[in-house]
Amino acid sequence: MSPGCTGIALVLVDVINGFDFEGSEHLVRGAASAAPHIERLAVSAREQQVPVIYVNDNFGMWQSDFRAVAESCLREGQPGADVARRLLPKETDYFVLKPRHSGFLGTPLEALLRHLEVHVVVLAGFATDLCVLFTAMDAHARGFSVALAADATAANGEDRQRTALALFDQTLSAPIVQSSRVEWASLARVERRQLF
Repeated sequence: MSPGCTGIALVLVDVINGFDFEGSEHLVRGAASAAPHIERLAVSAREQQVPVIYVNDNFGMWQSDFRAVAESCLREGQPGADVARRLLPKETDYFVLKPRHSGFLGTPLEALLRHLEVHVVVLAGFATDLCVLFTAMDAHARGFSVALAADATAANGEDRQRTALALFDQTLSAPIVQSSRVEWASLARVERRQLF
C-alpha cells in the first residue's frame, strides 16, 4: 500500500446490477449519472493502492459466482447493462456476493476487511436508501468508520436520495463528500472507532 493509505477501502455496493424490476426507471437514470463518479473514484483508489471491494447482490442466484451474476446483468435488454459494463471490476479488486440488503449479512465482508486491516470504509453504489444505507449501518455497528461519496450513489428517486443522505448525516455522523473530494490519505488517518 502507498504510505498513508493503509486502513481504508472503497466498498462498491450493487454497482453490477441489471435493475430488472418494475419501477426501476428512476434508479437506472440515477445510476447512469453516478457511474462516471464511481468509475473515477475506483480509478483513484486503485492508483493509491486502496482496496476496491465489490459487494453485490446475488439476485437469488444461489448456485452462481460473481462472474455469473455479472453476465446476467450484462445481458441484452437489461436496463442496467450499460452501467454494469462501465463498472466491471479489475483483476486487483475483491468481490463479495450478498443475499440481502446489507453487505455484511451472511457474507465474509467483515472477515475480508479485518484481513486487509481496514478501519475506514468509503461507500458508493446503489441504492443509497437501501443496500448502501444498510451496509453503512452494519459497518458502523461493527466499529468501522464510514464515509459516503454522495455523487457516486443513487436511489430510486430524489426524495429517497435526500432522506438517505440525511440518515447518513444524522444517524451515522458519516462524512458525506463528493467523489472528487475524497482524500484517501486523510481518511486513512481517521482513528479507529472505539465501540465501548
